[in-house]
Amino acid sequence: MPKGPVFYYFPRKVDILRALPAERLPSHPLCEPVEVAGPGDPVASLVALARTLGLGRHESIVLRTIIWRESGTHPEVREHLKALRDSIIELTERVLDVAIEHTIDPVMRRQAAQTFVAVVMDEANTQRFDGAGPDVAGAARIIGNALASETT
Repeated sequence: MPKGPVFYYFPRKVDILRALPAERLPSHPLCEPVEVAGPGDPVASLVALARTLGLGRHESIVLRTIIWRESGTHPEVREHLKALRDSIIELTERVLDVAIEHTIDPVMRRQAAQTFVAVVMDEANTQRFDGAGPDVAGAARIIGNALASETT
């Protein structure tokens, strides 16, 4: 698209940066826990969640690069990314609640969800520089095994 129409609709760079996350990145989870969680199988549930979210499948690696870079200087972009991360953590906790058949410590569940989301987001970001991403299934196994033995 030529620059003229872009600047007609978005007179300033910050206007584009406000519109991109709202239009191109979800601000809420893309599924319900029961769609991906299998009772008694937290590992498969976490892997299914990562696959369903598909953070690394976004159509534009360039867009992800711009959004992550600009989050450091534009509060609107940073807040959108924070809201996305927080909602995915909450979804991960709810998936774990369905998948794990015993009660687990809420602090441990939150830490497990934060760890898993960090791995999933790292996997999406490594595509920006063609790096070898983390092993999401391996992280799910570690988290699932740790939570399987955890009871309150």
